[in-house]
Amino acid sequence: MSSSSPILVTGASGFVAIHTIVQLLEQGYNVRGTLRTASREAEVRETISKYVQANDRFEILLADLEQDSGWDEAMKDVEYVLHVASPFPLFEPKHEDELIIPAVQGTLRVLRAAHKAKVKRVVQVSSVAAVTAGHAGENRTFTEDDWSNVDKNIGSYQKSKTLAERAAWAFINSEENTRKLEMVSINPPIILGPVPNKDFPTSAEVVRTFMLGQVPGVGRIKMDVVDVRDVASAIILAMNTPEAAGNRFLVPTGMVWVKDIADILHKEYGSKGYKIPRILFPTFLIKILALFDKKIALVAPSLGWDYDLSNEKAKRILKWTPRSVEESILSMAESLIKQGFV
Repeated sequence: MSSSSPILVTGASGFVAIHTIVQLLEQGYNVRGTLRTASREAEVRETISKYVQANDRFEILLADLEQDSGWDEAMKDVEYVLHVASPFPLFEPKHEDELIIPAVQGTLRVLRAAHKAKVKRVVQVSSVAAVTAGHAGENRTFTEDDWSNVDKNIGSYQKSKTLAERAAWAFINSEENTRKLEMVSINPPIILGPVPNKDFPTSAEVVRTFMLGQVPGVGRIKMDVVDVRDVASAIILAMNTPEAAGNRFLVPTGMVWVKDIADILHKEYGSKGYKIPRILFPTFLIKILALFDKKIALVAPSLGWDYDLSNEKAKRILKWTPRSVEESILSMAESLIKQGFV
């Protein structure tokens, strides 16, 4: 524990935020979380209490990424800000600005409030969506030097994460940052692992879909995945590692074909009555199905894309050690059963 100053975690009700807060409290920190509405406080406290009894070291304040009010109070006496809050929709919005404007303006609002409050460092949770989008078909290993191509039709979420992170770095490197506020970016891929409450995370959709047998088969699609507990640990390491300042960090556990996810789930749950799809459909058929199914349409551009993500930098500088892909998949499936989602 570095000090008695609270660590500020934005969007305290989120999937990643909950696990981050739990780990911070377990490590002895005082934590301050932000919520958009007071109606979520009881649920957040109850969820965190399942893991750690430390309500006396956890406070919640109201602050909305789309409003200026609340942020000055949230930043008071804070040395580190973990900016986790960000929308992750399952489907495309009617207009991309519904995601882009809150993401970009919200990120800049947090950074400016942190700068004003003389915060030492902000850890921004960005995404692989700001790294690989627009590069489909490039069969290579992506690193922190890569950026998504917003000039291509990459989807609103991918565009919002890219523009928000670009805006954040532009602020950090601008003359406006007179206090030399530090920033670190954590860029996770699809986040698996245990779902802590009844608040369903979008990233759990692929596991839920398989567990419910909602698709007859799978396509040749590769996914980069990470466990939510490992994302939380990476965020905290980024906060505490001096040489992390000014860096982006990709944090994938590893790459896995969707068929492998289905096989892992089938091995564990097939004998328990779950009809996990295991047929590998040809690419042309998936593209036809995508015309009629929104879920399939979301993944169709990734068909046959054999790429990789490097986690070498996170392991080297942050000394980050993730758990296995199999553990992440099975712990998510187990939690979805426990929470009543499947």
